[in-house]
Amino acid sequence: LLGAALLFPLEGLAQTCGAITPRQTEGPFFKTDSPRRMSFLDGKVSRHFVLEGRVLSPQCQPVANALLDFWHSDEEGEYDNKGFRYRGHQYTDAQGGYRLETIVPAQYPGRTRHIHVKAQAPGRRVLTTQLYFPGDPANERDFLYKPGLAMKSPRRGEGIFDFVIDA
Repeated sequence: LLGAALLFPLEGLAQTCGAITPRQTEGPFFKTDSPRRMSFLDGKVSRHFVLEGRVLSPQCQPVANALLDFWHSDEEGEYDNKGFRYRGHQYTDAQGGYRLETIVPAQYPGRTRHIHVKAQAPGRRVLTTQLYFPGDPANERDFLYKPGLAMKSPRRGEGIFDFVIDA
């Protein structure tokens, strides 16, 4: 579980449908051809983080087989640009659900903790965005931070985010 320095406050768990999830830059570290996987953990990680949620249409319908491609920095705030550590993609289940086991990425100069995501319904436009950790003190200083992209955090070590995409 996360250490005391990474405790984030409880926030509401419902996200409304209708509005598409806000877009954000993919940044300079996106790589194509990430491996398909639901866990970025390599067995050596003592502290982990689980991100889960759903992918929905603007009409609140689940989007099955939506592609989600995740990537983020490591424990030192570095991105693996040679391999695929803390990178991977998966597809939503029939109810639009997804689950990713990973770590809380470290901050790096000028940025708060965040997870990059590309989300795409089959045959539709890709939505690129970033997810943020609620209550992180660096959020206030990050020029890209948007409160509407903060994950919900019902318990330490867990994040919830429902994407609303063109479907």
